[in-house]
Amino acid sequence: MKFSTFFRFASFGVKTILFKKEDPILGTVIVTDRCNLHCKHCSVNNITAVMHPFAQIRQEMQVLYDMGVRILFFCGGETFLWRDGDMTLRALVLEARRMGFLIVNVVTNGTFPIDLPEADLILLSLDGDREHHNEIRGDTYDTIMENIANATAGNICFYMAINKINKDCVRHVCEKARDTKNVRAVSFNFHTPYPDTKELALSREEKAECCETIRQMMKEGAPVFNLKSAFPYLVDNSFPTPCRQCVVIENGKISVCGRCIDVPGLCEKCGYFFVAEYTLLFKGNLKVVFEMLRTYLKYI
Repeated sequence: MKFSTFFRFASFGVKTILFKKEDPILGTVIVTDRCNLHCKHCSVNNITAVMHPFAQIRQEMQVLYDMGVRILFFCGGETFLWRDGDMTLRALVLEARRMGFLIVNVVTNGTFPIDLPEADLILLSLDGDREHHNEIRGDTYDTIMENIANATAGNICFYMAINKINKDCVRHVCEKARDTKNVRAVSFNFHTPYPDTKELALSREEKAECCETIRQMMKEGAPVFNLKSAFPYLVDNSFPTPCRQCVVIENGKISVCGRCIDVPGLCEKCGYFFVAEYTLLFKGNLKVVFEMLRTYLKYI
């Protein structure tokens, strides 16, 4: 991370903590909800299957930029499916760079060739070893591993949603992140129980076991892009929600924190590690503040 970028984020954090501001810093643009997979834990794919045009996405990016957002995510659906004429996802990333976003990340299921060195991080969904990943996402594990091996940059971060099916695969994914070429780190979430996927949610005890495994893997040198100081709050779902410093825009609609904000009662069961990390950060939790500084400087 450039010093100027670090200084901007540090300044934002100090102002937010001291003056209890709620201005956003992280924003996500949903470029499409079209996806080539039908994962067991996903509730937001192929609802409309609309591919939003470049002009609309560009306008939405401008809205986020004008709000103060400087960390931008492109999300789907499957982002690498996005097209507008001859333009691909690269055009969006380059435009975000030109507009002045300081960090530009992409979320993908990894089933398409990975040629996007312009992104800071490509968060790629890996949900366990071959058996358990394929149980959740279909027969995609080997394709994903081949695409990672052939990626044109080492900017990949595994992105695992831990649920009832794959909860015993945390160590495997940590080891894969540590040992796989082109993979920089791994980031975890707990399954957030949308009404149609409640059966996949973890118990408090299961969450605690997973966090202990992640903590042990961190001790063993696994490149985990999460903050262990937030683990107790994630286990108990005791972190403040929603995170007002994060926003999502989809087809012109802005949601605070995430798309689950409209589902009654779901916010209190949130499993997103970054929500816990950011809300605790902006509440001034000193352990989280110092650990985030170390982690972000290391992996971005």
